[in-house]
Amino acid sequence: ENSERFSKADKDRLSEKKAKELDGYVGFANLPNQVYRKAVKKGFDFTLMVVGESGLGKSTLINSMFLAEVYSADYPGPSERVKKTVQVETSRTLLRENGVNLTLTIVDTPGFGDAVDNSNCWQPVIDYIESRYEEFLNAESRVNRRSQSPDTRVHCCLYFIAPSGHGLKPLDVEFMQRLHDKVNIIPVIAKADTMTPEECAHFKKQILNEVAQHKIKIYEFPDVEDSNDDGKPSGKKLRDRVPMAVVGSNTIVEVDGKKIRGRKYPWGIAEDSNLEHCDFIALRNMLIRTHLQDLKDVTNNVHYENYRCRKLAGLGQDPKQAKSNKNPLAQMEEEKREHVLKMKKMETEMEQVFMKVKEKKQKLKDSEADLQRRHETMRKTLETQIKELEEKRKALEAEKASWE
Repeated sequence: ENSERFSKADKDRLSEKKAKELDGYVGFANLPNQVYRKAVKKGFDFTLMVVGESGLGKSTLINSMFLAEVYSADYPGPSERVKKTVQVETSRTLLRENGVNLTLTIVDTPGFGDAVDNSNCWQPVIDYIESRYEEFLNAESRVNRRSQSPDTRVHCCLYFIAPSGHGLKPLDVEFMQRLHDKVNIIPVIAKADTMTPEECAHFKKQILNEVAQHKIKIYEFPDVEDSNDDGKPSGKKLRDRVPMAVVGSNTIVEVDGKKIRGRKYPWGIAEDSNLEHCDFIALRNMLIRTHLQDLKDVTNNVHYENYRCRKLAGLGQDPKQAKSNKNPLAQMEEEKREHVLKMKKMETEMEQVFMKVKEKKQKLKDSEADLQRRHETMRKTLETQIKELEEKRKALEAEKASWE
């Protein structure tokens, strides 16, 4: 106890002491440069998932965001990529900027939200995200681990919301509720140039209210130290724009002698880099320039750790494996109960089938009797018509004979 009290008191004294200034240069102030050089040499990995209905401009926005043809010109259009079921497709690109390499992995989900019945369309997305966590966990658990294994976990999910102006759809709510504890979700309003500024502001307010109402946890951009010497908006002002309404364009247009990306209309040009037109530049700045590393940290320290804890605690194991750990007698009793319930369910279903067959037979009998009655009525009507025609024919022949 004395040693514990001493160590605690010692720590308190050390914490109260101020840092000592050195009389000369030692060299550990160069540590950040060492870390920087090592990080630049290794390069960086970033995996971005884009989810949303076809035709919302996801591939166009990605190309605009990274100022590169991440999706090439021969990439099939929305109508050609519509799938009957949701599929997960990945494309990896190596980007270089000022000597810094970024291995960018784009995870696309063609077919999401395009079917008539979209039940469980989020399941392939969940399976993919958890399979990346499982792969990373297995790599960590190996005896001989690789020193630089690539990080393929999904660090961010851009969820594209159609610019309907009427709040979130049930599919939007269900998807974000299913994935908000597995990945960093950033909701994005697509094709913001289809709404007026007033409509866009109202739509954003609706979305935020529904997100709070359904207790959906979207990624919150933390505060960063930013200098406003260059006149750019601060992080707080950019953060107030969430959910961000964006306009993506692969077209270069000229405005006041400057070539920029934008969309040209008869009434003017929608510039993707103009904060008065849309939030694209705010999204790019916060996603890449200021918060990319935080997205990776939250993925590793929160979402992956949650998955890892569930997996190691046995909560994520296969139900069949979980059953094998139970008492054999209890397991047999449980299986017996399940079998009885299953048989009762089958019996009920068979009774319902028999009832339906009985009802069908009765309907057929009623239909047959009705057809018989109609047939008899038609037969009598035809006989009456034949008699009338026969009488008319005889009368006509008699009249003809009298004239002759």
